[in-house]
Amino acid sequence: MRKFRKLVLACDGEGASGKSTGAKLISKKYGLLLINSGLIYRYCSKLIIQNKPKNDILFLRKKLKKVSYNYITKQKLHSEEISKHVAIIAKNKKIREIVNLMQRKIISSNKKICVEGRDIASKILAKKPKYNLAFYFKCNLNEASKRRWHDLKKSIPLKEIKKSLRIRTMMDKKRKNSPLIKVKDAILIRTDKLDKKQVLSKMSEHIEKLN
Repeated sequence: MRKFRKLVLACDGEGASGKSTGAKLISKKYGLLLINSGLIYRYCSKLIIQNKPKNDILFLRKKLKKVSYNYITKQKLHSEEISKHVAIIAKNKKIREIVNLMQRKIISSNKKICVEGRDIASKILAKKPKYNLAFYFKCNLNEASKRRWHDLKKSIPLKEIKKSLRIRTMMDKKRKNSPLIKVKDAILIRTDKLDKKQVLSKMSEHIEKLN
């Protein structure tokens, strides 16, 4: 395994596509700081649901200035209520700008980092700092739904989760602001055809080829 002084990875993909698992595995192997942009959006949703602010933008701008990413990672953010709500706020350009600002501050101070989300290669790491490699994760809906179902400890009917994921992916791909896309040079990772070990192996293979 090569040692890198600088390594910036972008991991994009649909909901429950396995991108979080892939990003965690590769970050651990190469000693990268892992940033999950989806968690920041989920945290925003949780704050809005709990506090019902009069002005979401001013409220979130103030809250995110006072919180660390490490704190966000320790919150419980994977309820179905948050999943439905986050699909709505993710379309809001001003909310995206607030979250992007937080991400860029973290990215600018780290040379070895892996950022996962839905607009990382196309937006967040499209310019300086530019990604060294971009990965795009995809998984068929049936398998993705089962994964999310197990993540939620089977507390919600599988058919509801499947419907929710289908709607979320459609909204992500069709939204006006930073839609979910696979950039031209992104490496496709089909997690419905690969197990965790194979995912890590495929990602590592491409990283080791970097100049």
